[in-house]
Amino acid sequence: MYFVTVCAEGKASLFGAIERGEMKLNAAGGAVVEAWKGISERFSGVELDSFVVMPNHFHGVIFILSDGIARNNDAKSNSNDPDEGAASSARTKDRARRPALGKIMRSFKSISAIRINEILGRKGQPVWQRNYFERIVRRGKDLGDVRRYIAENPERWMDDQENGTQK
Repeated sequence: MYFVTVCAEGKASLFGAIERGEMKLNAAGGAVVEAWKGISERFSGVELDSFVVMPNHFHGVIFILSDGIARNNDAKSNSNDPDEGAASSARTKDRARRPALGKIMRSFKSISAIRINEILGRKGQPVWQRNYFERIVRRGKDLGDVRRYIAENPERWMDDQENGTQK
């Protein structure tokens, strides 16, 4: 699980506005939502969790799933089983099939940027800052804290603006 943050180029408020503690998306913000929701259709083994589009950035939680073989790849075996080499090869192939977070985020940023530039009537201008921020999320309290942070982000917008932090 990853908690990702992507900021608009120059922290420009392209995606809507905060009104009374709630995010009001404009068409560009709607394009961000569509691109995010499309990730699980473009990449098998990926599930989306909480997310929020803010005026000048985006936060989301993404799960990159694995099958039973990959889930057990941390369990080391001391067996002399001749099939162990085949299992190791299967784990390697499974990891190769799972999409990398970087590939997923490049796709999200590219697809959303193309649509946003269409909406804004411009061509090829940067929408997103280069790269993105990510943090691994642990199940349990850590995931709950991240979900709460995402849900409460619009309510904190004015405080962030006054402090100049724009989270």
